[in-house]
Amino acid sequence: MRYRIYLQLEKSLRPNTVEAYMSDVEKFALFLEGGEDALLAVTLDDLRGFVASLADVGIHARSQARILSSLRSFYGFLKLDGFIADDPTELLKSPKIGMHLPDVLTVQEIDDIINEIDLSKNEGQRNRAMIEVLYSCGLRVSELCSLRMSDLYLAEQFIRVTGKGDKQRLVPISGRAIAELEAYFCDRNRIAIKPGYEDFVFISERLKKSLSRIMVFHFIKQLVVSVGIKKNVSPHTFRHSFATHLLEGGANLRVIQAMLGHESIATTEIYTHIDRTRLREEIIGHHPRNRRICIKK
Repeated sequence: MRYRIYLQLEKSLRPNTVEAYMSDVEKFALFLEGGEDALLAVTLDDLRGFVASLADVGIHARSQARILSSLRSFYGFLKLDGFIADDPTELLKSPKIGMHLPDVLTVQEIDDIINEIDLSKNEGQRNRAMIEVLYSCGLRVSELCSLRMSDLYLAEQFIRVTGKGDKQRLVPISGRAIAELEAYFCDRNRIAIKPGYEDFVFISERLKKSLSRIMVFHFIKQLVVSVGIKKNVSPHTFRHSFATHLLEGGANLRVIQAMLGHESIATTEIYTHIDRTRLREEIIGHHPRNRRICIKK
């Protein structure tokens, strides 16, 4: 299908994302029961009926919104390529989604997690470096797993990160994370890495190849239980904590957006949250209407 090629080449989406988009379009086609002709003759009422059917079978509002995003992309492509004159999704409203803020770790909790890692174990230093990089650079778990030696510019204190849509960004890396990485490299150099995986930073000593996201999830879950933290912690929690700590420290939201690799500032605004007390202090301290005015008599 030409749409698949469009997603792969023009949108530069990852294979998993392409398959998700295609699957959502197929779900809609099955609902219409009319093949490609039905897809081209869709009305707003058809789309509303489809959304209602998703709700009827218990699909969460967030998942409904994701499916509708796929359909908007599909019909945008059809209009762009001249298959249809009007986009039927333009007037379609997305389901309301309450803003969900994931748990945030304190700096002390992050230190406790790192200090819990047993350095006497073969992969202890690797795991310590992994957590430091995850938190220090605010990476997605997929970005961590795909990080390569050729992406490291440690002398300049930067790393190159390949994010969604294969878009690259430069992210500063802390001195502490650099020190943990360099200590890990001594262990890494002793591993007989499988051909094709030599450039990946984080290597499984047992499998001799790069780590998978599942491995990182499993390791972090075990570590958090061992520390005794009751929060719902995943690799993504470190990314959210990174953004939150930057914001609380006074970093500009646009800077955080660039660090996280968000295309839209709206995503960053949802992704981070601001302590209400600090927000009030910022307004009182900086808004011109709240500044004291000295009147000369």
